[in-house]
Amino acid sequence: MVFPERFSNLPAYAFPRLRALLDVHAPGGDVVHMTIGEPKHAFPPWILDVIAENAAGFNNYPPNEGSDALRGAICDWLDRRYGIAMDPDENVMTLNGTREGLYNAAMALCPEQKNGAQPVILSPNPFYQVYLVAALSVGAEPVFVAATEATGHLPDYAGLPAEILNRTAIAYICSPANPQGAVADRAYWKELIGLAEQYDFKIFADECYSEIYRDTPPVGALQVAQEMGADPDRVVIFHSLSKRSNLPGLRSGFVAGGPESIRRAKQLRSYAGTPLPLPLQAAAAQVWADEDHVVENRALYAEKYTIADEVLGDVPGYHSPEAGFFLWLPVEDGEVATLKLWRETGVRVLPGAYLAQTRDGVNPGAGYIRVAMVAPKNEMQRGLITLRDCLFR
Repeated sequence: MVFPERFSNLPAYAFPRLRALLDVHAPGGDVVHMTIGEPKHAFPPWILDVIAENAAGFNNYPPNEGSDALRGAICDWLDRRYGIAMDPDENVMTLNGTREGLYNAAMALCPEQKNGAQPVILSPNPFYQVYLVAALSVGAEPVFVAATEATGHLPDYAGLPAEILNRTAIAYICSPANPQGAVADRAYWKELIGLAEQYDFKIFADECYSEIYRDTPPVGALQVAQEMGADPDRVVIFHSLSKRSNLPGLRSGFVAGGPESIRRAKQLRSYAGTPLPLPLQAAAAQVWADEDHVVENRALYAEKYTIADEVLGDVPGYHSPEAGFFLWLPVEDGEVATLKLWRETGVRVLPGAYLAQTRDGVNPGAGYIRVAMVAPKNEMQRGLITLRDCLFR
C-alpha cells in the first residue's frame, strides 16, 4: 500500500497528545476539566423551538452557501457590530463551523506559486492547528512567527525578511488570540493590512472570540480594511456561534470577504462542502439576530475574569486576558506542570507546547499552560485555587 507523505510529519494533535501524557496516571483528586475551549454556559433556550418549528426542512437538501435568511442575518449582524455593509449574495458564505472555512479558504484562495516560487502561508506561533494542515494541503511553506510577550502576544509579520514576504500568499491571524487573549488594535490591523497591500497577500482573520471581551469590543479586520480603502479581497474574516452563543454543537459559522474570494470559496464548497441542515440554519439566523443572550454571556465571563484576577493576581508573570476565555499561565515547563497538576490534584490543563511549533530550537509555548475558563463559575474557581496552590505555592 502506498500512502501520501504530505502529512507524515504532522505532530500528534493536541488532545490525543494530552491523553497520552495524562491518562496513564490516576488523577490526584476530583477531576476539573480546563483543557478544551468548549463553552458550558447555557445557550438561548428558544433555539429548540425554532428547530422544531422548522423540522420539515430535514426533508430537503440545504443550500451549500447558506439560506437567504441566514446570510441576511449575518450581514445585518456585521453592519450592527462593525458598521460594514456586506451583500448576502456576494460577500458572505455560511460554514459548518469556522475550522472548515479556515481550511477550505486556503484550498480555494492560495495560488500554486507566488512570484515564481513556492508560496508561503504565515501563522502565529502558538496557533490554531488547522492553519498548519491547510498550508501543507496546498503545497505552501508554513512559516511560523512567534507571538510572545515581547510582541504583545501577536505575531510581528512586518519584521519578516522581504524574501519571505515576497512569497507570502496568506497570513493567518487570530484576534482575540487563542491562547493568549491578546487583541489586535486598529494600529496593528492598519500595519498588517498595509503590509499585505505592499506585498500582495491575503489576510485570513480568525475572529471567533470577538464577542467575549471585557469592556471595549475588539475592532474587526474587515472594518479597518474598509476604512483604509484596501482591496476588497485583501481580508477574509471567519466567525461562528460556538463561542458567541455557546453553541459549538450547532456548527454554524461564516466567512465574509471580497466578491472574488467568496465566489471561489462557493465554487469549492459546491463540490466539497457540508452544509448545515435547514432547521439549524433557521435557528442560526435567529441567534445571529439576537444580542441579549450575548450580553448575558459576556457578563458571565466578566465574573470569571474577576475570579481569575483575584486567585492568580499575585502569580509572577500572570497577565489577565484582554478577551477570550483562556488563561496563558507562565510555568517553568508546561508539560511537567500539567502532569504534576493532574497527578496531585485532578485539575486538567493543556501544555502550551502542544499548541506551538519548535523553530530554531525554541517552542514559544513550552513555558506555559493553557487554562480554559469554561466550567461553571464555582467549579472554575475551585480549579484555579487548586492550580495556584499546587504550582505556585
